[in-house]
Amino acid sequence: MRDQTVLISGASIAGPALAFWLSRYGFEVTVVEKSPARRPGGQAIDFKGRTHRTVLERMGIWDEIQRRQTGRFDTVYLDADGRQRSVMSGEFTGGDVEILRGDLAAILYERTAGRCQYRFGDSITGLTETAAGVRADFERGGTQTFGLVIGADGIHSRVRRLAFGPERDYVHHLGYYYCVAGAPGWGQDRERPERVTARAWNAPGRMAARGGAKGSQLYLFASPELDRARSGVAAQQRLIAEKFAGMGGEVPAMLAELDRLDGFYLDSIGEVRMGGRYTRGRVALVGDAAYANTLGGFGTGLAVVGAYVLAGELAVAGGDHRTAYARYDEIMRRYARIQGTTNAGRFMAPKTAAGIRARDWFLRSRVFGLMMRYADRAANDIDLADYPAQI
Repeated sequence: MRDQTVLISGASIAGPALAFWLSRYGFEVTVVEKSPARRPGGQAIDFKGRTHRTVLERMGIWDEIQRRQTGRFDTVYLDADGRQRSVMSGEFTGGDVEILRGDLAAILYERTAGRCQYRFGDSITGLTETAAGVRADFERGGTQTFGLVIGADGIHSRVRRLAFGPERDYVHHLGYYYCVAGAPGWGQDRERPERVTARAWNAPGRMAARGGAKGSQLYLFASPELDRARSGVAAQQRLIAEKFAGMGGEVPAMLAELDRLDGFYLDSIGEVRMGGRYTRGRVALVGDAAYANTLGGFGTGLAVVGAYVLAGELAVAGGDHRTAYARYDEIMRRYARIQGTTNAGRFMAPKTAAGIRARDWFLRSRVFGLMMRYADRAANDIDLADYPAQI
């Protein structure tokens, strides 16, 4: 039986990328998104290596991404007196091409809106699998049955919680929190797409960075899980002010302007561990819902490749989700393992003064170049099938 109708939860990157391919293969796709509209701006995201580029070229969007790309930036680590300690190169942080998340989402939406149904301002509240499919209950009322349901709704995925179990069973706190403020994209100047510089300051277990001319900011700090981090924006801003009190450099000035910046966002640095099984029954997960590692550097590329693989396997299996899901699990289990090798918090905000010195030495050493080459190989470590362009 061909599972013709597909409900995708999430309209950021993984969801529309999956909708792009599924609609080409003749599936009837509905994308539900809790936000009332597409979100512009956001953090800069990047792609690295031939695998990412191959998928984007097959989608026909590589040239458009090139046109909308942001400026690459180096992160310069400074001491409290403004002296340079080390530099993290833009080639490492920005991959081969970097684009604002909102711009990429817009590109994907423009290429799917005519073939798919988008339901903004709504979300899934319940899932019940039956012999006929999956019955989805919606927050704004009503139910509808779909052949398949895909969770592309991020690290705090509601679909994962409904189909697999509580978030605490799958999302593991890596001991740090991060905060971004100032849109669009920290470290970027949209009027000057050449290389720009972000400036960063460390104290044990803390890092604060100021971006380009837009004044955007990034904070990381070591902490066990905090209930306060789930409070409202005003309380979260007070938390950042408390955590970064006493730091030197430009940090006091950054904190003073924090409440005037747009796009404030605070969350824990976490990793999704699914045990290599991203499917259950008629439900599947893709992108951060399945294999997130916050700030790990491969998330968007994994999402786009995962969407390509999942849709392609469903197409060649004639819509037989059992066969397709098994292949998807097998392929992505191996490729997604690269996510478990990084903890951006520990690298960018070491917990001791000795750790900060070691990080600075590492960034100046030849070993850092070897790590960059390893990252390149990891991003390409998949035998990418040549699925048909459409069926």
